Parts: sequence; C-alpha cells; structure tokens
Amino acid sequence: MGEQATWISQFVNHYLGGAALALLSALHIRPENPTLPIPEHVVMGLLVLVVGTVLALWVRSRLSVEKPGASQQIAEFLLTNPLGFGITDVLEENAGHHWERYVPIVGSVSIFVLLSNLFGAFPFLKSPTASVSVPLACAAITFLYFNWQGVRHHGLGGYTATFAGSPKRVADWALAILLFPVELISTAARLLSLTVRLWANIFASDMIYGIFVSLLAGPAIWGWSKTPVLGVMLGIFPALIPIAFIGLHVFVSVVQAYVFTILPAAYIGIATADEH
Repeated sequence: MGEQATWISQFVNHYLGGAALALLSALHIRPENPTLPIPEHVVMGLLVLVVGTVLALWVRSRLSVEKPGASQQIAEFLLTNPLGFGITDVLEENAGHHWERYVPIVGSVSIFVLLSNLFGAFPFLKSPTASVSVPLACAAITFLYFNWQGVRHHGLGGYTATFAGSPKRVADWALAILLFPVELISTAARLLSLTVRLWANIFASDMIYGIFVSLLAGPAIWGWSKTPVLGVMLGIFPALIPIAFIGLHVFVSVVQAYVFTILPAAYIGIATADEH
C-alpha cells in the first residue's frame, strides 16, 4: 500500500520522479511505490538539508560582534549556553582533550536531527526521523565516525586491543578472552540503540498526535450533524489538543537531539581514551 504523501512530496516526484525511476531501474532496484519513487522521508530529509543550509548562510551573513541579531544568538545558544547542553558544552565535557575537532561532524548530525524532528510540528511537513532508515543513517555515520577516531588515536591494533581491556600482563589475557566479545557486541549494539531510541520516540510522538486528533474529531463531526451548537462545543477539544501535542513534540524533538549529541560525544570520549 502506497504511503500518504504530502503535497511537497507529490511536487518533487512530479518533476523528479521520472529521473529517480530511471536511476533505480539502472541499479536494478524496484521502488515500493512506483507512483512515489522518491519516498516521503527522502524528500523531507533533503528539505531539512536545504533549510539547514539556508539558515546557516543566513546566520553567517549577519554575524556581528557588536550587535548580534536574534538568529546569531540562537545559533550561539545551540553551540554553548549557561545550561551546559550546547553542542560544544557536551563535547568539551565528554569527548576528551581534542573535542574541538569533533564539532563539525557531531554538530552537523545533531542539528540535522533537531531540524528533522521539528518538521513534524509544522502543517504539511513530516519528520524524516519518523522513518527508521533516517535514524539508521544518522546512527551509522556516528558509529563509523567514533570508531574511526578510535583507530586514528590508537592505531588499528591499539584500538582493537581496547576491546580486550588493553592487556599488558599474562594474567590480563585470561580476562581479555572473556572481555573482547562482550565489548565488541556492546559497541556494535550502539548502532541499534541510537537508531531505535530516536526513531521510536519521534514515530510514537507523531502516532499519538494522529490518534488523539482522530478520536476527538469523530465526536465533533457527529455533534455537528445533530446541531451546530453541539458541534462547536465538541470541536473545542480537537482544536486545542493539537496545540498541547505540538508542544510535546517540540519537547521530545529537543530532548532526542540532545541525546543524539551527548551519546556520540561519550562514544568518542571512550574510543579515544588512553585507558579503558
């Protein structure tokens, strides 16, 4: 069954769907929905990149030391703030001595996740992170990055040895045999935990919002069929409930973006630590 597409997705597929079908055909890939060869989450993910790029260029063009504008203050708040949950704050606390070098990748993924999550709070937009493949892609980038930093810091052999507790004495090797598979599985499980945590929370937020609106809209429609007065009275609830759920969705979006910042920072700190 094809997915219910927004007008933005339909617009993109109308103009680029033919090219996408040709590319998929050349790669011997059959789309799940031939009428929507570019899936909703891909369109929304690309739109997040466009919006994020435009916002970054907007802020860059208005940087000022003497008179920072509202956009610059928001950008600076995302990086560092008195509450200590900015991107640089989290990296400085968790990612080790060379935390500055990790800001571009961790910050980019974090802001992408934040904007993707917030898309669900706007009409005619959907959170791309509500589709499991997008959180999986973000988690894969994070997973490859912190392991690469571990190899870069310790060397391939040294980083592999950290999974066994970096044994130095003969007695340590007995424990290393037991520790190595456990640490290997634990590290690999981070890919799954990052994916499921983000996807499940955003998917559940969108689903609960839709369920409550549909449940409350039914009585309002029934009441309107009886008398307009009753319809208006019952319509107050489906009109107000979305506001509460939008606020909840914004809260969940910010929390999940923070989690997707602090966990990668902690993983980098663990991978590049000199002692485990």
